[in-house]
Amino acid sequence: MTLARTAPHARLAAKARRVWALVRKEGKQIVRDPSSIAIGIVMPLLLIVLFGYGLSLDVRHVAVAIVLEDPSPDAAELAAGFQLSPYFAPRFVTSMPAAEELMQARAVDGIVRIRSDFARHVALGGATVQLVLNGTDANRARIIQGYAQGAIGQWDARRAAEGRRVTAGPVSVESRLWFNAANDSHYFLVPGLIVMVMTLLGALLTSMVMAREWERGTFEALFVTPVRVGEILLGKTIPYFALGMVGLALCLLAAKFLFHIPFRGSVWLLTGVSMLYLLVSLAIGLWISSATKSQFVASQVTLLATYMPAFMLSGFIFDLRSMPVAVRVVTYAVPARYYVTLIQTLFLAGNVWGVVIPDAALLAGMAAVLLIMARLATRKTLA
Repeated sequence: MTLARTAPHARLAAKARRVWALVRKEGKQIVRDPSSIAIGIVMPLLLIVLFGYGLSLDVRHVAVAIVLEDPSPDAAELAAGFQLSPYFAPRFVTSMPAAEELMQARAVDGIVRIRSDFARHVALGGATVQLVLNGTDANRARIIQGYAQGAIGQWDARRAAEGRRVTAGPVSVESRLWFNAANDSHYFLVPGLIVMVMTLLGALLTSMVMAREWERGTFEALFVTPVRVGEILLGKTIPYFALGMVGLALCLLAAKFLFHIPFRGSVWLLTGVSMLYLLVSLAIGLWISSATKSQFVASQVTLLATYMPAFMLSGFIFDLRSMPVAVRVVTYAVPARYYVTLIQTLFLAGNVWGVVIPDAALLAGMAAVLLIMARLATRKTLA
């Protein structure tokens, strides 16, 4: 009876020793390989700093030509509103043809025309301002249009406060932004960048692990040992999982102290969902690496299967609701879609359980399925 009870414990201890030996071996290989350290530690910092500072959806200092045909105080006050706005860098011209020449030369992105009868129409309550925009970049044009309408709205608000007649009528709009009161695109871009970094760390690093062993022939030495396939995968996963968590910590510190992104959720909850997504990325890398057995092919397939969908189809840059129905259906198979929603929600809105629980459950299911697929793709044979 004693032997029967101790036998499972002995097998478990032997399995733990084998896995620990593989973890130590892989850890030493990571330390000796400068590329792994560069990808795991240096690259996350470079990506989040370069993209965080270089990528922005906020439009500032827009060059506009202001055609001031009316010398009245009302027209000058409206033009001064554009001049004092941080969103515009106005250039004053006296005629519409001169402004059109600037637009054609790409010297300005828009034209604000204040006609010669502007003051008279203001007195009648029906003044208009002509706004001409460069529509080459439709999204930028829409943003500039909103800024221009805001500048005119502030001019109307000042007139209302002074008791003068308001051109927009008696109805005023009071707006408020939830979750991003500063209206700063970095508030949702930087959390999205963390998703991109975690995708590269998890998938790219592990995509070449198994393939490297096949190319170097070191698997042959493992095959003659009692170690099992599951133990090999576990020994490969643990060191890179730890490296990925270090990269996550660096990204979170950068988001907090470099970009001052507000964090309203639970750190432990964010860590938990990040661990789930990291497991998904690691499983994808292991599966591709085991199936291809070539470092070059594995790295290329991984970039196409993980990084590009995470960038294009996760909601990080492009709004999923504006995509065609067929493309939106495909996005449901992209793990980064759920992680982007989770991390942006935890950063900006807090612990919204109606979002966290379903998306975390989906990531957990994907991680389980992909780990099983990686296990099935790995065979302890030379064939």
